[in-house]
Amino acid sequence: MKPNIGFIGLGTMGAGMARNIHKAGFPLYVYDIDQASVDRLVADGIKSVSSYEEMAAQCDWIILSLPNTAIVENVLWSDDGLCRHLSPGQIVIDCGTTHPLATVGYHDRFKERDIKFLDAPVSGMEKRANEGTLTTMVGGDKETYDWVKPVFDSMSSTVVYMGGPGTGQMAKVINNVFFNVSCATVAELLPFASKMGLDPEKVVEVAGTGTGSSYALNFFGPLILERKFDQGYPMKSAYKDMSSIIDMMNQHRLPIPVTMAAVATYQTALNKGFGDESKAAMVKVWEEVFDIEVKKQK
Repeated sequence: MKPNIGFIGLGTMGAGMARNIHKAGFPLYVYDIDQASVDRLVADGIKSVSSYEEMAAQCDWIILSLPNTAIVENVLWSDDGLCRHLSPGQIVIDCGTTHPLATVGYHDRFKERDIKFLDAPVSGMEKRANEGTLTTMVGGDKETYDWVKPVFDSMSSTVVYMGGPGTGQMAKVINNVFFNVSCATVAELLPFASKMGLDPEKVVEVAGTGTGSSYALNFFGPLILERKFDQGYPMKSAYKDMSSIIDMMNQHRLPIPVTMAAVATYQTALNKGFGDESKAAMVKVWEEVFDIEVKKQK
């Protein structure tokens, strides 16, 4: 008999993840502060709860898919948060992107109450969440991981156990920074190429099919050419990964100079007011410096 699963956070990623858990045959109960998001899943035959207390009473394993560390902190540890209602033996799984240092603290606090906790952030955009083809990286107790792996398999095509507490979130930060540095590179090289007289559309084609290929270039390159900066995660939200890796760098006194160069582009773009746009909008920083606009040539 499959355990009852609770799912908190039905946003861009969470809705698709929850649907795939439901399709895999797990009894599922969902909760979100946005009632419209809940109603869409209820229309698919998924049950809902009206409070953390009700979720804790109904569910054996509870998954979080929340935007940032502050919200995770509030959902778990506020005066009427989820943890107030949990009992020994229940399992909490954080599939959002939470600061690794905070995550290690959560593991310790849950352990004191004999509640299992896994940090299991996912990688992949909305399309992959809907398809059930995410990559999930998991940190925490190996026995607990082995026990709950079927639920990860229901929403992921790749599931990797990374190690002890916090390693899932650390792997997610590294993964995101790989991407973020690539985005910053695209943002400066396309204006530079245009300034040098190259057709940026041809640069995107050549580099995108050559050794310069990257997910950042192949995803954002065409959008930049079309001057579309509204597709993808808002830059101000994505910057949390850069902040996290700076914290880890400072804690361990380890230099990461290429990453720090990319941080400067992010910070400049945010200070110029581009934070509500996608990472592609970083190109505007270097367009201003080079006095050129990257776009399709007529």
